[in-house]
Amino acid sequence: MQEKSPSATKATAATPVSKATAPKAAAKGKAVASPPPAAKPSKPSRILPPGTLPTEDDIRAMHDDDYMNDVQLAFFRLRLVQMRQEVLQRELDVKERLHEREVFADPADRATAEEEHWIDLRLRERESLLLKKIDEALRRMEAKEYGYCEKTGDPIGIPRLLARPTATVCVDIKGQDERVEAQFRDR
Repeated sequence: MQEKSPSATKATAATPVSKATAPKAAAKGKAVASPPPAAKPSKPSRILPPGTLPTEDDIRAMHDDDYMNDVQLAFFRLRLVQMRQEVLQRELDVKERLHEREVFADPADRATAEEEHWIDLRLRERESLLLKKIDEALRRMEAKEYGYCEKTGDPIGIPRLLARPTATVCVDIKGQDERVEAQFRDR
C-alpha cells in the first residue's frame, strides 16, 4: 500500500474558482461553481461549558429557542439568591438603626432623627415585600414556571427579567395593569 504525499493530495483536490477567473471559465463553456447563498444571520445559541458562570451578554446572545434553559435558569437563580442576601443584609442594617436610642437636647435634632426613623420603617416595609417577591420567584423557578407570564403563559422575555428578575407578567400585561390602575387612582 502506497502513501500519498501531502503535495500529491493537494494536486488532486479540486481547486475553487475565484471571482476573477469565473467569467473566463463561463465564457469557455466550463461549469462554474456558484457561491452558496448567504445564510440569515441569527443569534448564536451558545451553551456554556459546565461550571462557567454566564454573563448578561451571554444570556442576551442566546437564541429564542433556548428560552429558560438550564443555563438561563441557573443565571437567574444566582441573581435572585444574591438579591435575597443583599435584602437581608439591608434589613439587618435597618434593624440596628431602629434599635439605637439617642437622647437629643435640640428639638430639631430629635425631629431629624424621627424622620430618619420613619424612613427606615418605610424602607423595611418595602424590603420585606421585595423579599416575598424573591422567594416567590425562586418557588416559581422550582415549579418550572419562572420566566412565563402568570396571566397569559407567554414568555416574559430576557430583557425584562434582566431588569426585574422578580417579574411575574409580560410587558403587555403590565402596561394594561398600569393603565387600569391609573384610571382608578385618586386624583
